[in-house]
Amino acid sequence: MFTNFPLRLFLVLLLTGTLLFAQDPQVKSTAITIYNQNLGVVKETRTINFPQLTSSIFITDVAQLIDPTTAKFGFNGTVLEQNYKYDLVSMDKILARYLDRDVQLIGKTGELLEGTLLSSFGNQVVLKKKDGGLLMLPNIGEYRINVESLPSGLITKPTLQCLATVPKTGVQDVELSYQTGGMNWHAEYVATLDKADKKLDLNAWVSIENQSGTGFANADIKLIAGDINRIRQQPVYMAKNEMMDLAITTSRAGAGFEERAFFEYHIYELQRKATVANNETKQISLFEKKDINIVKKYLYTANGNSGEEQKADVVVSFDNKDNNNLGVPMPKGKVRIFKEDGKSVEFVGEDLIDHTSKNATVNLKVGKAFDVNIKETETENRRISDRVYEGSYKVHIRNTKAEDATVEIKRGLYGFWKVVKSSIEYVKTDANTITFKVPVKAGEEAEFTYTVRFEN
Repeated sequence: MFTNFPLRLFLVLLLTGTLLFAQDPQVKSTAITIYNQNLGVVKETRTINFPQLTSSIFITDVAQLIDPTTAKFGFNGTVLEQNYKYDLVSMDKILARYLDRDVQLIGKTGELLEGTLLSSFGNQVVLKKKDGGLLMLPNIGEYRINVESLPSGLITKPTLQCLATVPKTGVQDVELSYQTGGMNWHAEYVATLDKADKKLDLNAWVSIENQSGTGFANADIKLIAGDINRIRQQPVYMAKNEMMDLAITTSRAGAGFEERAFFEYHIYELQRKATVANNETKQISLFEKKDINIVKKYLYTANGNSGEEQKADVVVSFDNKDNNNLGVPMPKGKVRIFKEDGKSVEFVGEDLIDHTSKNATVNLKVGKAFDVNIKETETENRRISDRVYEGSYKVHIRNTKAEDATVEIKRGLYGFWKVVKSSIEYVKTDANTITFKVPVKAGEEAEFTYTVRFEN
């Protein structure tokens, strides 16, 4: 007799005469630690009843991208073995297990086709009828398929199984931890410049992404900021093949994150419980800082002979210090920069920052200056000997802004070198760089020259 197969299997196994019970233990508490490297560590406490001294625990709501080699059970007992089962129910898998068994095909008008399934490939099936003839269907899209029961070995959810022994029967709390892929987080910043380009307000957000295949309700959440070393890529166990339906939620209520140093990294711990649903991006406020002093710079990196007029980079620089209304570790992420124009706030550019420690200087490249242009030219190249030659260069700066500007020109020099002549002062920034700071009045132009001797 054909019946619909059950949605959940209750397995009863025999091993050395001991009854093993299938369970789906209730979650008592959950904590997740998320790294910004597609990695999450899940720690749960589950209440489990051990009715026999040897019992099998079946947990069906673990992450689908779990690394089963990292699963760890902690309880008053011993784990004999643990398995991760992810051979999930699908029509193709059911039909593959029903080869040489009877199936029914029911058409839209109630037409009933019965027979022994000989072949199932794609949308095509071959049935052996009771009279011995063959029924070949090139397209079964118009039929519903009915089978007697769910074949053994298939499950409806990814399942973590633990075979365990305990010194006495009864209920106890079991700690389960494991690593999973599909979890990530990153910081996003919104910086708003004032009208005079002297200060900015900085709002920091944390975006938590969960595509691990399961959700985590009322969880304690920690984020690790830092670059941990990983030997290999996280194994991926794809238990489902479906489109990701990402929901974006925003949370500002309640306590935010508390930051502290941890090993060589930083931990951000949410001071309240939160739910992270599967296929969800959740944004939570990290911090808000106001009136941060900034310096706007015009920068240009020279190579000695561009030949064409180039635009200077616009860079906003500020110190991440307590006395500058900041002084907090800043996780890596994208900074979106806005500016007040007296009437509204407009987007002016964005940049990425790496993990930035307290007391460091942050430099944000906003974009290219429309009205500050530089042209550099190699005016002379003289060979002094087989190993020594000199190059002379001219840099022309044009400022069509309605305000004065100071342009920093950085020139990279490699090998053995020496500046033998310069029409303006320069600073040796490091062993391979010199920097010229050139003030240019509004609507005017400026020019300087320098000569460098190189030795091979």
